[in-house]
Formats: sequence, structure tokens, C-alpha cells
Amino acid sequence: MDIEALRHGNFAALSTAIEDWAGVIRHLAEMEKRARDDLRSKANRANWAGVNATVSREFINRTAGEFGDAVKQATSIRNILRDAKSELVGYRDEINRAIDRGWDKHLSVVGTKGGGFTVYVNMHPEPVGSKEAMTLLRDELQGILAKATESDSTAGRALKALANHAEYGFSGGPAYKDRDAAADAMKAADEMAKIVNKDPERRTDADLAKLNDHLKKFGKDPLFAERFALAAGPKETLQFWAEITDRYAGVKGSQLNELQDLQKNLSLTLAAATYSDSAPMKEWKRDLINEGNTAFRADPANSFKGPIGAIGFQVISSLMSQGKYDSEFLGEYGRKILKSDMAPAGAVGMHTKDVWTSPDQSADLVFGKGNGNDPLIGFMDALSHNAEASVNIFNEKSTLDHVLQSTRYTDRGESVGRALEVAVSGVEFGNTSNEPSPHSKTQVEIMRNVMNAVAQPGGGADLVDKTIGASFGHMASGYMPEISQALTGRGSESIFLTNSADSQGLEKSDVERFLYEVAQDDDGRAAIRLGETIYTSSLLEAHISDSSLFRGEESIPIKAIAVNAGLVEGIVGHAAADLEISGSLEAQKKENEALKSQGDLYKAFASAGVGVGAVALAPQHLSGQMVGAAGGGFFGGIVGLAVDRMMGGREVEGALDESLYASGKGLAHAQESVVSQTQDAANDAASKHGSKMSEDSRAYWILEGINAGWTRSDQVLEDIHARPAA
Repeated sequence: MDIEALRHGNFAALSTAIEDWAGVIRHLAEMEKRARDDLRSKANRANWAGVNATVSREFINRTAGEFGDAVKQATSIRNILRDAKSELVGYRDEINRAIDRGWDKHLSVVGTKGGGFTVYVNMHPEPVGSKEAMTLLRDELQGILAKATESDSTAGRALKALANHAEYGFSGGPAYKDRDAAADAMKAADEMAKIVNKDPERRTDADLAKLNDHLKKFGKDPLFAERFALAAGPKETLQFWAEITDRYAGVKGSQLNELQDLQKNLSLTLAAATYSDSAPMKEWKRDLINEGNTAFRADPANSFKGPIGAIGFQVISSLMSQGKYDSEFLGEYGRKILKSDMAPAGAVGMHTKDVWTSPDQSADLVFGKGNGNDPLIGFMDALSHNAEASVNIFNEKSTLDHVLQSTRYTDRGESVGRALEVAVSGVEFGNTSNEPSPHSKTQVEIMRNVMNAVAQPGGGADLVDKTIGASFGHMASGYMPEISQALTGRGSESIFLTNSADSQGLEKSDVERFLYEVAQDDDGRAAIRLGETIYTSSLLEAHISDSSLFRGEESIPIKAIAVNAGLVEGIVGHAAADLEISGSLEAQKKENEALKSQGDLYKAFASAGVGVGAVALAPQHLSGQMVGAAGGGFFGGIVGLAVDRMMGGREVEGALDESLYASGKGLAHAQESVVSQTQDAANDAASKHGSKMSEDSRAYWILEGINAGWTRSDQVLEDIHARPAA
């Protein structure tokens, strides 16, 4: 900092800039609110089709998010400028006071070329103690200038980093409250990178604890994440993790928990860093991906470790299970890792495990379940946190087929299932949606391809196992609108309400076989039943509360909904019967546990009044009281009661506390359960909305429809599937 610039600094222009940014924030906040509450909300409820359903809705949603990021970035800029100005004004006043005090002691200060200064005695003879006074004043001035320089330079670096973070649009992350917050984050990043690059023989447990604490505190901060990643280096970070997992292999108890926490926070930090589009970070991401085939030996001096060590893909993926990585980065990484995973010749997916297996790879890269040898597990986990990337990956049918088939021969089924759920639902794993998430045409196509794979005779059923069955069930649950229209046929759109971009995009025969196969898994069966119940209850309430939805006889939508419920539940019921679960007490126990587990999951979201990616509710385009299931409306009411009844606590034919769909009761009981559940849901809706529809007529329409659908389900399965119960 030039002493003359600080002494005579006029910060009026900076004050004007701060005021201008404050105005920008106000306007952006107003636009962000309008984009979020008006544009995005209407876009998600709109019954669009074709290009509008995919391009326009996505553009509006993305734009609404950009306004939020714009507010954060503008707030950060305003706060950093305001804090820097306040500090610099303080240092200006402080240095002028120091110079004035020096003048009282007959000392003068003048600037020199290059921004420096000289202190000299301005009277002769020199007073006693002048040399000591000169030294004290010089040191004081240098101290003030150092602090001013730090304030100015760190503010400049932070502002430049914010500007360069996003090539297009705005930088996300938290808004910085002042210059110190941004400066502290960047300083901490440099310090933590030194621990990563420290000699492993000198790196201590205390170092790792300090690293973990700082990653936990700053990891989601975009400036910290970028600076940390750049300072640590891509290859050096992978080497660090290979060393850590080797050194601490086999730890237990609290130390294991601490290392799992470190892995989580390192993953979150690197994920945040990938969102930077600055030139150095673009190079960092390229370099990281290019390390995919590099062998990382944790201890080259140890002859027992072998000559290879963990492969870069394995190390990278072991740090991807937490956090939301950038979509473009995941796309580039996915193309490269899948090329290796799909390389072996032969049946699709059969030999993929051989690619990642080696007798020399003994490290546990994930400190937990599994060992990290299969990098597709970490990559699939990353996709489950990024819906856009997941859609882009599984949009390639060859990729989808390979990944699905590979679950037969690997332990990646659970991670693949979660990634597929996210791809078809649009709601990321662990998140909730405040409003129903519409399905794009691409998402429906992915769902169609998944159904087709499972529906294939002579092997498709083998894809449904304990690791992925629940995910298939969630996917079916989330696609009840499209499933219902596929089973019923064209012309049912005004009854089976949805804002799907391709409501008729599923194949009827694949849907039937898919439901049957998935229903033979306990969790899958429970999820389908819950999804059907929730969708049916929602539809009944919609049509009972608003007769204008269907322009025709009031009995038609009630009967059609009942037929569909009977058909879906009939397929599920026959699948359960074909398993002969009634003959095994252990099987009955497992099914009841699955129903409770899935029911608790769905009910938790229902009671909170928010949506879950695994559940699609209707209607999604209505206004007022019927504003949308996940936005409040009827979701926590009629649907909540329906889920309660499924899990137990109602009276059935005089028997207290007997749950619906209780296992071991046979097909007749299951059919009666569907009738009871559907009639009760209709009664709840009629009571809530004061419907004048005849209760007796409504009950008979539902009974007639359920029985017709149930009978049809048996005929359908006879036509499409070889069954032991046939």
C-alpha cells in the first residue's frame, strides 16, 4: 500500500460503488422472489408437452436458481467492498494521527518513489531521543501500512476469485458477511493444502484433525474449496488419500469415525471446487481426470504392497460419495471411467468386475462398507446427488444397459439404484422437493428403458434383488401417473392427471411385467403399494373436489381410478402369492417389516407437507386449495390418512389394529384391502370437500371397478408371464 495513496485517499467513489451494489441487491432480491414464487412455481405446474416441457421448464428453473446465486454474489461483493472501505478509512485516519504525533515530536514523514516513505527530524539540533522516536514512528507506520495492504489485497483477491469462479452466470455458495470472512477462508485453504502436501512421515493425527475441522467449517465455501484444491494439487490430493487409507487401514472405534468424517468433508470440499470455471480450476479438473489410470502406491518402499497400488479412478471415486459435483465434470469423468468399465468383451456387464480387481490392491479406500475397489460405486453415488448429470449419463441406452446388467456381477446395485431413482425423478438423494417434480421426456425414456430391461423374459427378473429392488419400487411409485395411463390407454389423460412431458411414454406390456417382477421384492412391493395408494387417494380427492376436471358422467373417473387400483394391486398381489409367502413365517415378517419401513419413509415426507422424488402426486397443475400435493394442499391430509391405514390401526371386519395388506392372508384379503382403502380415501375426500355425490353409488362404483381391475390383472399376467400359480 502506497503511503501517499492511503494518507490522501478519497473513498467517495468506493462509497458510491457500495451504494450501487446495495441497490443491485434490492432489485435482484425482488426478481429472485418473483422467479422462485411465480415463474418457477407456474412452470412446474404447467401441463406442457413437447419442446416446452423439456427446454422451457428447464430454462425457467435454471434461471430462477441463477437469480438466487446473483443475490448471494452481489451481497458478497457489497459486503467485501463495505468492509474494505471501513478498514481502509480506519487505517487512513490511524496513519494520519501517527504522522501528526510525530510532527509534535519534530518528526516529518515524506513519501518516496515506489510507494515507500522516509522519517526525518525537522529541526536542528536534534532533540534528545530523536533516533528512538524515528524508529518507533517508522515501525508504527509500517505496521499500519502492512494491515492496510492486507486489507486491500485480500479484498482484491476475494473479488477477483468471485468474478472468475463462474465463467457464465454467478458464483453460488454462501454470501460473505465481510472481507475478513472471505480472507479467512482463503488463508485457511492455503494452510490446509500444506497438510495435504506434508511429508507423510511427518504428518500427525493432530494435522488430520485440524484438516478435518477446517474442511467441515469451510468446505462448502466456493473460494475456500477452489483455493484448497489448487494449492493441494490434483495428483497430490489423490496421493494423500492413498497414503491415509493405507496408513490407517483396519482402524476401529472413534478413530474410524474421525477418518470417515474426514473422507466426507474432503469429498464435499472437492465437490464444491468443481463448480469453479476459472482457468486454473479447468486445468485442475482435466488433470484430475487424466490421473484415472495412474497407479498410486501408498508406500513404495514396502515390498509387501506390490508394484501397482490403487488406480486413480478408484481413489477419485472414493472421494465422490458425498457432495454435489459439477454436472460437466461428472460427464467428462463418467465418459472416461465408463469406457474402462465397458471395455471387456463378452456379455454386457459380465466381466466388468475384472477391470477393477487386482491381487496387489489391498487398501480400503472408503473406510467402511466395501473397499473402494469398484470405482463405479462412488461415481454412482455422485450421480445420485446430481440429477442433471444422472440424466445425461443414463440417457445413453448402451450405458444404461451396461450399468444395469453389471449389477448382476458386482456389489454396485444399491448405488446404481439410487442414481437411477434420481435420473427418473429429478429429485436428488437425501433431498426433498417443495413441489412435485415434473418428468421430462428424457426422464420418461430412461424409465421406459429400465422397465424394458427388467421386463425381458429369461433374465430380466434377475436384476431385481435386495440391493436394488427398493429403488425399482420407488421408481414405479414415482411414475404412477404414467403407469396408470399406460395400463388404461389413450384417452385417460383427463382422469389420470399428471404434468409429465410424455405421459404416454411407457410400454404397456413392459409396465405389467416390471410391476410383477419388482413386486417379488419385499421393499419393491411395499413401495409400489404405497405409491399406488397415494396416487389413487390424490386422484379421488381431485375429482371429488372438482367435478370439472372430467367433462362427463361423475361415475366414470371414480370407476376408472378404481379399475386402475385393482389392476396394479392385483399384479402386486399375484406376485406375492406366486412367492408362496403365506407358507413362511419368516417371509411374512420380512414383508411386514418392509411395509413399515417404506411406510415410515413416505409418511415422514407426507406429514412434513413436502414431496419425495419417489412419489408423484396429482393433481399438480391446479390452483387454490388443490395447489399441488407436495406444496401442502391435500398431501398431508387425505393421503396421510391413507398411508396410516396401510400401516395399521384401523378396524377391519371387527378385528382391531389389523393392518391392510397383511401378509399371509392370501389374495382375497389383499383384494378386500384395496376395496377398503379406496373407499375410505373417497369418503375422506367427500367429507373434507362437502361432496354431494351419493355415498352408496360411490362405494359401489369403487367396488365394481376394483373387482374388474383385479380380474383383469390375473388375465394380464396369464398372457405375459409364466407363473408358478398358473
